[in-house]
Amino acid sequence: MQTKILITGGAGFIGSNLCEYFLSQQFQVVCLDNFATGHRHNLTTCLQDANFSLIEGDIRNLADCKQAVQGVEYVLHQAALGSVPRSINDPITSNDVNVSGFLNMLVAARDANVKRFVYAASSSTYGDSESLPKVEDVIGKPLSPYAITKYVNELYADIFSKTYGLETIGLRYFNVFGRKQDPNGAYAAVIPKFVMQFMKYESPVINGDGMNSRDFTYIDNVIHMNHLAITTQSPAAINTVYNTAYGDRTTLNELVHYLKGYLTEWDPNIAAVPVVYGPNRNGDIPHSLASIDKAKNLLGYNPQFSIQTGLKEAVAWYWQHLK
Repeated sequence: MQTKILITGGAGFIGSNLCEYFLSQQFQVVCLDNFATGHRHNLTTCLQDANFSLIEGDIRNLADCKQAVQGVEYVLHQAALGSVPRSINDPITSNDVNVSGFLNMLVAARDANVKRFVYAASSSTYGDSESLPKVEDVIGKPLSPYAITKYVNELYADIFSKTYGLETIGLRYFNVFGRKQDPNGAYAAVIPKFVMQFMKYESPVINGDGMNSRDFTYIDNVIHMNHLAITTQSPAAINTVYNTAYGDRTTLNELVHYLKGYLTEWDPNIAAVPVVYGPNRNGDIPHSLASIDKAKNLLGYNPQFSIQTGLKEAVAWYWQHLK
């Protein structure tokens, strides 16, 4: 019997990578997506697989959620409206999707007797806590509506595990990047956006002096964590949250240096493109660095991709697919 899993937001950047990976591992994969931020072209290879099914629906609609969880053992809940600036511009929609939609999925999973609910949490939950590295049980006050929604997800998941016996695991993603991450749109993440700008000989704009730092995490490390989260049999490892990161930090200045270096291997002219500095961005935290000890100790997590190895792969993918 094949294991059947549901990946919500499966047409998005992280979701589509998870769909491809679990199909390659012989899982039966159901994808639920409304294509608000995901793309059908991300699922091209998946749609050719007999073990894949796509439900076009919205997590804000409980009926869609209930349809999607039929016969499912594990849910990998990736569907959300990301982006701190988006949530500042439109807090109501971010809350509808990220909180009400999340609660719909929990209820649907509970009612369908899903074995385990693994969800995308966020490093934004650490808020104004200045301690480094970030350890799971030490958080501050949220700095954006988006951060509030992701923290509320953790609170709901905890209540559902305690009240209804639904196994839950939250994965606090730290600045995930890699193949299929969308470089277009107002809320594009920094790495694909900068890559595209360099390829067009446009100057990327760094917010602040470039000394802000992030624990940039390559997509394959995230896939590894999701697999560990649904396969762990240890009672101590469930009904909790984990940092999902590499465990190292890179300043934006260093990031641009790496990107220019790897892109110059494809096009020497990119070396001459200057960088521009702009004001700090509202709601941003200055530094982010994860402790991954908990994931190592309880899940056996061992991330294989550093920022450099991940960036090199990501740059090659963007060059081959978007140039």
